[in-house]
Amino acid sequence: MIRLEKINKFFGDLHVLHSGLEITLAEMMAERLGVEAEFTPVTAATRTELLDSGALDFVIATFTITDERKENWDFSTPYFTDYVTVLVENASGITSLEGLLDAKVGVSSGSTSARALTEAMIEKGIIDGANFNKETFDASTWTEGVAFLQFDDYPTISTALSAGEIDAFCVDKSILAAYNTESRSYIEDTFAPQNYGVATKKDSGISTFVEEHISAWLADGTVASLITENGLE
Repeated sequence: MIRLEKINKFFGDLHVLHSGLEITLAEMMAERLGVEAEFTPVTAATRTELLDSGALDFVIATFTITDERKENWDFSTPYFTDYVTVLVENASGITSLEGLLDAKVGVSSGSTSARALTEAMIEKGIIDGANFNKETFDASTWTEGVAFLQFDDYPTISTALSAGEIDAFCVDKSILAAYNTESRSYIEDTFAPQNYGVATKKDSGISTFVEEHISAWLADGTVASLITENGLE
C-alpha cells in the first residue's frame, strides 16, 4: 500500500518510526476497516500491477491523479499537492530549466516526470515543442533539447547522479527531499502540480470507503494537521 524505496517525512520510516503522512493515512483507513494495515513495497513501475493483481487493496504512494489514470483506476479526492522540480549536483552549475538544455535527466519508469519537464521547457521557450504530443509522449525516445534515462527506483537515480551518468534527477519535490545533500541543490523552477490521491481498482467496493474517509479527514482538518506535523507545508 505504500512505497518503501526511501525514508522521509512524507512516506515515513516503516521499519523504525512507523510514521509519515501516507503511512498514517493508510493505518487510519485500516483501523476504520477493522483490520491491521499490511504494507507492501511499491515503485512507480510496479504499483498498478500489484493493485490490478489484487495483491493490494489500495495504493497510497505519491500516486498523481491524471485523466489517463482515472480511466483505469479510481482515485480519492487529492490529499496533497506537490510540484515537480529537478535536483542537481552543485558542481554542475545548473540552476534553472535553461541549464537543462541538452542535458541527460534521470526519471523513474512509470512516472510522468519526463513529460512534465519537457512541457515546462517548451512553455519557457527553451526547446521546440513542434513534435511534442502529450498523449503519445515517450521518455525513452524523446531527444529534442533534453534526453531521459529511466530507472526502476529512486535510489538508483540518485546513485547515477553521483556517478555523473546523468546531469539531473527529476521527480516530485517531496520525493527529491530524501536525496538532497549539501553537495546538491534544487533548480529554481517548480512546475506541473501533482495531486496525490489514493488509488483503488475501478468500481471496487473499497473505492467509496476510501473517498468518504479522505474527504472527511480533509474537511475536519486531520490531513492538514498531518501535513504540518510532518513538515510538508
